[in-house]
Amino acid sequence: MIISPNKIPRIILFIFLALGIGITQAQQTDIKRELKRVNAKIDRERVRIDSLETQISILLPDLRNTLRATVDAKKQTDSVAILLINRINTLQNKIRMLEDKSIYTDSTNFEILAQLVMIENKIITLTNSFTEMYSLRSQKQGGVIKTKISTAEYQRKYIEALSYYQNGDYNQAIKGFSELVQEDPSNKLADNSQYWLAECYYSIKNYKRATLEFEKVFTFPGTDKDDDSQLKLALAYQNLGNFMKAREEYQRMIDYFPSSEYYSRAKESLKQLSVE
Repeated sequence: MIISPNKIPRIILFIFLALGIGITQAQQTDIKRELKRVNAKIDRERVRIDSLETQISILLPDLRNTLRATVDAKKQTDSVAILLINRINTLQNKIRMLEDKSIYTDSTNFEILAQLVMIENKIITLTNSFTEMYSLRSQKQGGVIKTKISTAEYQRKYIEALSYYQNGDYNQAIKGFSELVQEDPSNKLADNSQYWLAECYYSIKNYKRATLEFEKVFTFPGTDKDDDSQLKLALAYQNLGNFMKAREEYQRMIDYFPSSEYYSRAKESLKQLSVE
């Protein structure tokens, strides 16, 4: 049974009277005053509670709407995230397709930048190969020098091997360039043959063997393929994941070939590797 606060004074007085406890008029007045103060405090708390209930009833719909909006926003965000993931996966698949089609594409930490650099290298390399082939075919045949293989035959085989390289038949190109280097290492095209042999191994991503073959280019006196070989040495080590060695080779490129067309590219690649 809940007793109303307004009835407390009478109940207490009744209890006092029932127990035969005598109280003075002044004491009764004090008790009433105290009870009145307590009742006032209770009333204030009741008003406060009512106010809080009113505020809650006002805010509750907003809270529900906010919660509902948050849930909807999360669903939308999840949907966008899924779309982005699908888009990223699509782009990654396209990149893998480009890697399969481009012989200069590698698995370095440069991602798209590295791929663009490698494609640019491929264009330059193929351009150089076509330039060489055109130059050789347009030259007039001179006298025959007594070597293991005639100059004309060496040139014919060289163009044939270079054609295999340009067509992506690297096994035949390797066979052709290897024979040329062995048959007449003193031929004026021997250093070029050695260089393109190294390029073939680089193209099939046998980077370890490519480094060995590029190193051999420097053994030919007066070769004009030294700066090309120096750049490709750095790229080969980079593809092998040996970044310390790659940095060394890029630095050699900068130190020894300041007038090379690959100078600025070597500086940029060295900068990128230093950041990594």
